[in-house]
Amino acid sequence: MPPEPDFFARDAVAVARELIGATLALGGVGGIIVETEAYRPDDPASHAYRGRTERNAPMYGAPGSAYVYRSYGLHWCLNAVCLPGSAVLVRAIQPQSGIAQMRGRRGIDDERLLCSGPGKLCQALGIDGSHNRLSLSAPPFEFAPSRTDPAAIVSGRRIGLAKAVEFEWRFGLGGSAYLSRRF
Repeated sequence: MPPEPDFFARDAVAVARELIGATLALGGVGGIIVETEAYRPDDPASHAYRGRTERNAPMYGAPGSAYVYRSYGLHWCLNAVCLPGSAVLVRAIQPQSGIAQMRGRRGIDDERLLCSGPGKLCQALGIDGSHNRLSLSAPPFEFAPSRTDPAAIVSGRRIGLAKAVEFEWRFGLGGSAYLSRRF
């Protein structure tokens, strides 16, 4: 079932929380989203904080589209665009489909480590810059909203930031073995 048309056209913090438990796949390879982080345009840790640039232009695109960028020039990262200048980083998923492909792409067998971080997730699913600006609700992506009990969702500080570290805009599925880092 696709999301409501305005699911992503909301505040990134609300979307980040509600993405927990949703399913995401690329070409049949994917799983359950178990960890996210929100970024708003007035957030000093956001790519959009200093205004629109060529690099962050996808953050001002259609809600529900992908903002895919390289982190430190090494790893691809997938974000879901929300309101203009805001996005949600998909940090981890629990693998459900295409696990053999994920293992081959990542070169590891431990299912818990296949998608337990934004770079690992993109490598496992085969996400790269060619997916930038594509809709997360249309092929080659597959997205279905969450049915997770809100009480099962935990929150905490975002990871790996030097600015705005006090914002508790990281969300996860409580007790999940597939998180990038425990809460």
